[in-house]
Order: sequence, then C-alpha cells, then structure tokens
Amino acid sequence: MSEFLHVALDFPTVVFSFLLIVVVGYWVVVITGLFDLDGADAPWLGFGGVPAGVTLSLLIATAWLLSLIGSQFATGPLLWAVPAVALAGGWLGTRALISPLRGLMAKEILPSRGDFVGRMCVIRTGLANHDFGQAEVTAADGSSAVVQVRTTGQDRLVRGDNALIFEYDADGEFFWVMPYESEH
Repeated sequence: MSEFLHVALDFPTVVFSFLLIVVVGYWVVVITGLFDLDGADAPWLGFGGVPAGVTLSLLIATAWLLSLIGSQFATGPLLWAVPAVALAGGWLGTRALISPLRGLMAKEILPSRGDFVGRMCVIRTGLANHDFGQAEVTAADGSSAVVQVRTTGQDRLVRGDNALIFEYDADGEFFWVMPYESEH
C-alpha cells in the first residue's frame, strides 16, 4: 500500500491525484444530497450532452489512471511528457465513455405555445371576437399568461367569460377559442 501511495503522490501522477481527491469529494457531496447533479452541460471540447460534473470526473479519473500507468513505464526526460499524454488520452477516453451516455440524459422540455391548446381560459378584454381579444390562461405548472385570442363564426365573448382554446394560429400568433361552460 505504501508503494502505491508513493507512486500516486510522486511526479507525474501527483498532478492528477489532487484533482482526483476533489472529484471524490464532489461525488460524496452529490451522493449525500448536499449538492444537485443537475448542472451545466459540458459542450467544450466535444463533451456536450452530459452534465459537466460527470464529464470532468471521467476526464480526471482517466487521466489519473493513465498518468499512474505512464509513470511506471517512462523514465528520465520522458517522464515530463506523461501528464500531457495522460491528459490527451483521458480526453479521448472520456469522449468514448460519454458517447453512449448522451442518449441516456433527459432533454429539457421547453414550454411552447402549443401547450395551451386544450386548456380553459378567461376573457380579459371587454370583447373577444374574430378580430380581437385577449384571455388569461393557466399553464400546467400553475403560471398564467395573457394571450391573443380569436373566435370563429359569430361567437362573441365578453370579459369574464370562459373559453376553450382549441387551436394555435402560428401565422397570426393567436389562439382560436370557443365558448366554454363549466358544469359546477
């Protein structure tokens, strides 16, 4: 065990040993729940699609392992090249390891105007007809928005009326609504 510690704390492996201690500390904090893993993506150097904590952990651990192995085979002036070679090998190894992980990471679903289709709204302008109108609609997350609405045919809605959003017109940037009577 003392020989392993000697190699791990001797040049060139020591360059990555302290970084590896930081990585282990990071994962202890993540596992205990004191820190959230949902963090920034790591798009730099081709590591996009996987959280930066995972990517950096793999990069540092792989570089440390390659540095440990390289320190056993290199001697003299070649020993100074081991950290650079280990970092390059770690980068290549990390790219290979995270490639299958990209498909496992959940993509953030951004809200869109289409999410309001099928929801009930309340008319907020004095009148809503085929030319003009605004309504307040509540999203699934509880937030509300005032949106432009239009009615079809002869439907005329007034302030406070309930309406059902049944379609979004992307060209006109408004929602088609129809009268909606709730059954209380």
